[in-house]
Amino acid sequence: MMTERITLAHGAGGKISQELMEEVILPEFGNPALNELHDGAVVKMGGQVAFTTDSYVVKPLFFAGGNIGKLAVCGTVNDLAMTGAVPRYISAGVIIEEGFPIADLKVIVHTMRQMAEEAGVSIVTGDTKVVEKGKADGIFINTAGIGDLLPGVRISPRNVRPGMKVILSGYLGDHAAAILAGRHGLELPDTVRTDCAPLNKLVQVMLEAAPDIAVLRDPTRGGLAAVLNEIAGASKTGILIDEEALPIRSEVQGICDILGFDPLYLANEGKVVAFVPANREHAVLEAMRVDPYGREARTIGEVVAEAVGQVGLRTSIGGIRVVDMPLGNLVPRIC
Repeated sequence: MMTERITLAHGAGGKISQELMEEVILPEFGNPALNELHDGAVVKMGGQVAFTTDSYVVKPLFFAGGNIGKLAVCGTVNDLAMTGAVPRYISAGVIIEEGFPIADLKVIVHTMRQMAEEAGVSIVTGDTKVVEKGKADGIFINTAGIGDLLPGVRISPRNVRPGMKVILSGYLGDHAAAILAGRHGLELPDTVRTDCAPLNKLVQVMLEAAPDIAVLRDPTRGGLAAVLNEIAGASKTGILIDEEALPIRSEVQGICDILGFDPLYLANEGKVVAFVPANREHAVLEAMRVDPYGREARTIGEVVAEAVGQVGLRTSIGGIRVVDMPLGNLVPRIC
């Protein structure tokens, strides 16, 4: 380990997070389901189901276009969807700080219900704890979810092959930009709002168009850069993306230019990255663009046999630069 104590970077989805998983967690918990290191685990319970869990500690709790409750439901729904499952049921564990406003709690719970209804899932169990003032930073939420695996679908980075196309469902960095604005009191145009959304219905039409999609991921912590590096390493391939194909709002790019960020490393909470056989590319794009959360879908790159385990970015001037795995998180506590 690079450090002897836990730092914020250990929870950021980059290289230090990987070290924590590989050197501390997997040696104790490793098993075939966990070793896939996917957003959710596929397990057998009569038939095959997907199971996932996540915790939400975002700051601020309310931000442009959403709140911690929206993140909690959508994040769990999306983790299930990325395994090729239809989400069915969610649990919700809530840790609330003494003195937290009831009115704010009502808004959060109402948003959770709205998102569950949109996704078509039920929140069927949960738990509430209250801790002393100063011990929970307002409210923390843990959610777990379970869903039915779609028949004939096998999502795994190990299925990625050279020649496959890399498809992205829309603009990068909107969620992290919204969090930054809320955290620092920045005034931004209405176009910059969290992209947080339940993606299960979008993913289902994608899999109907191409059941042989190799892998699906939502680029949350560590952004697109982290996801692509993880898949390149797991699949033992190279990935080459095109700078001119990347959808980035000018407002988000402006924030990055001012603060020294790279949009490739910013978190998203309502986007999906798909690795698709080349002969299915157009069918998947057409299916995605019918869904409101996939209207801006586009191909951003391809899988190559060269530069195994690396991600390259073809720049607008024709060169190629390496996109490294992020060491930590540019914006802590984005979810």
